[in-house]
Formats: sequence, C-alpha cells, structure tokens
Amino acid sequence: MPTASNGSVSLYYETAGDGDPVAFVPEAGLGGWSWGWQHAALAGPFDVVVFDPRGTGRSDAPPGPYDLETLAADLEAVLADVGARNAHVVGAGLGGAVALEAARTSTRVETLTLFGAGARGDDFDLDPLYAPLDDRDALRASLEGVLSADFLAEQPEDLLEGIVDWRADGDATREGWEAQTAALESFDATAWGLEVTQPALVFHGTDDDLVPPESGRTLAEQLPRGQFQPLEGAGHLSFVERSREVNDQIVGFLEEHALEE
Repeated sequence: MPTASNGSVSLYYETAGDGDPVAFVPEAGLGGWSWGWQHAALAGPFDVVVFDPRGTGRSDAPPGPYDLETLAADLEAVLADVGARNAHVVGAGLGGAVALEAARTSTRVETLTLFGAGARGDDFDLDPLYAPLDDRDALRASLEGVLSADFLAEQPEDLLEGIVDWRADGDATREGWEAQTAALESFDATAWGLEVTQPALVFHGTDDDLVPPESGRTLAEQLPRGQFQPLEGAGHLSFVERSREVNDQIVGFLEEHALEE
C-alpha cells in the first residue's frame, strides 16, 4: 500500500497511467474514490495520482483542526513521494482551496482545475456533505444535497448504492470532517488570488447548493489566468454528474498546457 509521509502523518495514495502527473484533491470528508470517474478516463495518457487527505479513509487522522498550509503540505508530500517535480492539480470544494494554496506556495503546481470552489471560506456551506459512516440511510440522503435531482432520478439503483458503499468505506469520520473544514475559516482568495498565475479552469454547477456559482465566478475573475466554466443544471459534485463532458474538457486543457520535459 503506497503511502507518503508529512512528518508523522501517513497519507495513502494510488497512481495509474503514464504521462504528465495529474493529482486529484477531494472535497472535505470525501475519499479518493470520489475521483473515480476522472481516474478511469485520464489514467493512460496521464499519470493519475489520487489520495485520501489526512482525516479521511486510509490516511492517518491526527487531531484537528487542520489549516490550509498543512493540507497543501500533504499534497506536496504526495507529489514528492511519486517523484513529480511538476503536476497538474485538480481539486473540488475544500480540495480546490487546498490546490490554490499549493499553487501559490509550491513550485510543483503547473495548472489548476477546480470544481465547486468559492472565493472565500464563508461562501462554503458543506454541512450537507457529512453523514455518519455507519448510517446508510443518512449517507444515501446526503446525495440529495450534492447531486441534482435530475441526475439522481436518472441513475440506476446499483450505482447510487455503490456510492453509498464507497462513502461508508472511504470517507471521514465526524472528527476528520470537522478538522478538515476548519481549514476554510481563514480562506480568502480575494486577498491573494493575483499571486496564483498558473492557468486555471474553474468549473461550477449552476445548481450547486453548497457553494454559490457566483462565488466560483468571482474566484475565476481573481485569478490572472482563470477561466470560468458553468455546468448548467449540475449540483456540487458536477464532475460526477457531467463526467464525460468535464473529462473531455480537462484532457483538452491539460494537453494545451503539457508539462515541459
């Protein structure tokens, strides 16, 4: 089982593919499973790196609260462990804030692709994400807060039950979730967004109930090379709902900004 270390904290990760490295940073409380739709599509032309943040799944869960600097340092540790001097970084929600922090403090981040990320910590209302890992009914109900009603109605029952299984097996406990979300208290990209000069593609579902789409647009406007891409009718986890569409756009974006040898 591959792990990276940031001090005494062990961080579980997986890699697949061969090409430019692409690292995925999950939303608060969600395990690396949440990027499965992208992992399958990008592994091959890219070297995909998926990990469980501290407090989640198979990674260590030291007592919180955590801060953005620590979570960004965890990402740096994973990239160093896989030997990635440079990488494209994809983040969702809190993971988007972590990616932004890493982009302004690390030399490893070449591009950013963000989903459901806001410009300020108080733009995030992530409470609907959490559900006790031993309560399947609550886990199932929590999907209604992060995925659109149309998407849920169209999906086969076994897929939705599979997501519940992944959540029960790979997400954060209440303590881990609270430790992670505490990192958003000081997040304010409007104060330093101009420092993030990497190309940035900012996706946002127009029916996102957890982070207002307008905050995503504001974030993109704060970034010197930011591009805002709304996804009509999609909820917070738009990369799950619109996986085929966004995967094509991610691949095009990453190919446009291929890493130099």
